[in-house]
Amino acid sequence: MSGQARVALMALAGLIGAALLAGAKVDKNPQAASGADDPYLWLEEVHGAKALEWVKAQNAKSIAVLQADPDYQKDYDAILRVLDATDRIPYGELDHQYVFNFWQDAQHPKGIWRRTTIADYASAAPAWDVLLDVDKLAQDEHENWVWKGADCTPSLKRCLLTLSRGGGDAAVVREFDPDARTFVKGGFELAEAKSQITWLDEDTVVFGTDFGPGSMTSSGYPRIVKLWKRDEPMASARTVYEGKEGDVGSVAVVFHDPSATMAVIQRAITFFTTEYYWLASDGTTRKLPVPLGADLKGAQGDNLLFTLREDWSPPPEVAAMNVNLRPIRKGSLVAFQAEVAESSMRAGVQLLYAPDEHSSIDEVVAGRDAVYVSVNHDVTGSVHVFRPGANRSWSESTLALPGGGSTRIVSANTWGPEAQFRFESYTTPTTLYATSGEGTPLPIKSLPARFDATGLATEQFFATSKDGTKVPYFVTRSRSLSGPAPTVLYGYGGFEISLTPTYSANFGMLWLTRGGVFVVANIRGGGEYGPAWHQAALLGNRQKAYDDFQAVAVDLVKRGITTAKQLGIMGGSNGGLLVSANMVERPELFGAVVCQVPLIDMIRYTHIGAGASWEAEYGDPDKPADRAWIMRYSPYQNVSKAKRYPPVFFVTATSDDRVTPVHARKMAARMQEQGHTVLFYENTDGGHAAAADHRQAAEMWALSFVYLKLQLAGG
Repeated sequence: MSGQARVALMALAGLIGAALLAGAKVDKNPQAASGADDPYLWLEEVHGAKALEWVKAQNAKSIAVLQADPDYQKDYDAILRVLDATDRIPYGELDHQYVFNFWQDAQHPKGIWRRTTIADYASAAPAWDVLLDVDKLAQDEHENWVWKGADCTPSLKRCLLTLSRGGGDAAVVREFDPDARTFVKGGFELAEAKSQITWLDEDTVVFGTDFGPGSMTSSGYPRIVKLWKRDEPMASARTVYEGKEGDVGSVAVVFHDPSATMAVIQRAITFFTTEYYWLASDGTTRKLPVPLGADLKGAQGDNLLFTLREDWSPPPEVAAMNVNLRPIRKGSLVAFQAEVAESSMRAGVQLLYAPDEHSSIDEVVAGRDAVYVSVNHDVTGSVHVFRPGANRSWSESTLALPGGGSTRIVSANTWGPEAQFRFESYTTPTTLYATSGEGTPLPIKSLPARFDATGLATEQFFATSKDGTKVPYFVTRSRSLSGPAPTVLYGYGGFEISLTPTYSANFGMLWLTRGGVFVVANIRGGGEYGPAWHQAALLGNRQKAYDDFQAVAVDLVKRGITTAKQLGIMGGSNGGLLVSANMVERPELFGAVVCQVPLIDMIRYTHIGAGASWEAEYGDPDKPADRAWIMRYSPYQNVSKAKRYPPVFFVTATSDDRVTPVHARKMAARMQEQGHTVLFYENTDGGHAAAADHRQAAEMWALSFVYLKLQLAGG
């Protein structure tokens, strides 16, 4: 499966994460969504003159305070040196005989798309072949292009390039000839929109885009999937599937390998429920008999690979390979084989892996010869390999990779035997491992140490949440610390996202080596222990994620690791909601807050950006029952002039068309009006990442670390 196919599997996630209009979606009738008594509704006009003047004034205030600190420029320079360093590992996608890589550095701030051979990639200095210079393209076309990815035909003769103006999710798509290094005149092209497009064959694409009124879902994603052949006008493209307006969206995913091409249409009803349709070469579709909670991870040979969000007893039309497998437990990985004829379909399912209560599947990547599965056990990883054999059998083995950290699957070649993996921990720089299909993976590239970790150690502890659940968290600090120290507690807790041990140059250089403590909480709502861990904090149970985070904060103080005044909290997107909700609920537990690209106004979130796509996570505030539980924690509605909150720094981006800057703007304005200590900074570019290039990323992180130092150092 190509890298773009892997991205396509997550396209509808719109993940605040990852998963989320050229410009943000603005509710046409704001009064209908509890906006009537909101004095800061005008800040929802993302590009409104009044709102941007407010942003300009806030940015000036924050810059005057934070950039005046003598550490700011040193921190900025240190981060930028690391981001631009030429000794970084150039991660890429294995495709046929090549490794494709997108690279940014000081000479190429917008980046270059390039490739080299798999054999040459293993050398210390690969001979890269530059296919596209985005900086030159932006200069030549007078556009603020930000690279969003490429999808190539099975022959690699044509590619579809996705480029965004400023970094938002809305983007243009243009066909490109990688050999000629030019865009194809009269080729496939999509205007700026939240689109999804992929190759069915060398001269046919399957796509969804904004076709006009009624073609997009209420979440802002394509509702209609069409089949478009070369040399015909887009208006003649044939509709092969239509979802409903209330869905998250519909998307086509195509898997190519030497044995077959398999095309599947995903109708994402909600963020976590999906119908799957087999797309035949003639454009007809047939619904696959898999449960709504099945999550498509890839394809290997004639098998589709799914993980399960719920227990599943396959229906009669699905032949389980082993009767003892019924029901198949949630969190499991299954191989699903479909034989589709004109008027019938036969299907079989086989269990590949079922995690225990301490384990979960983190990643699934399929190559030509094997399926690679990253498995976490108490939030540390290993990689399992499943190879198809005779008579529908599968063998299983575990790769000989280091333990005690994160093991990730970088890429697997669907046209060859090769695969690549990486290992890292909070104190161990990343090493890239490669295999040609057999034997022990060998290290081929390593990231140089960005900070001195010789005196640092990582420990895992468990805090007891309000309902008795044991919640794991990692603490990284100097072995010589003998008492409480300034601490940053980071969390996310949503959308099945797992926070596993990661080597962070920023936290290492600017926090840990300066005597600080870095803590990562693996709270419910995430995916650290599989679907059940996520589902425990869904909808009306959202408070459990916040209870878990608060339990970790209390446990840190109880263990003498820090004090409340020295404890800062940080989170982005759903993590921004996490830290703002905790700040409002338990302000006495924290000394400072860094809140990045957050959701905050949870009563209006479905009317802002792509918020409607996340109703399965949070609920629908327009429904009285859902509104009741959301009102209990929504930070914007619960912040009070009568309470004293820790100082907070909001970081967001004008071009974020997924969550949008609206939430951070309104919360900052309300808290300032109430007399609380607030700083606010909004980058104009960057989309949901809040940074479009390395310089913007360095600025965002330098501002954040200076802020934490100022607030926590004297605690």
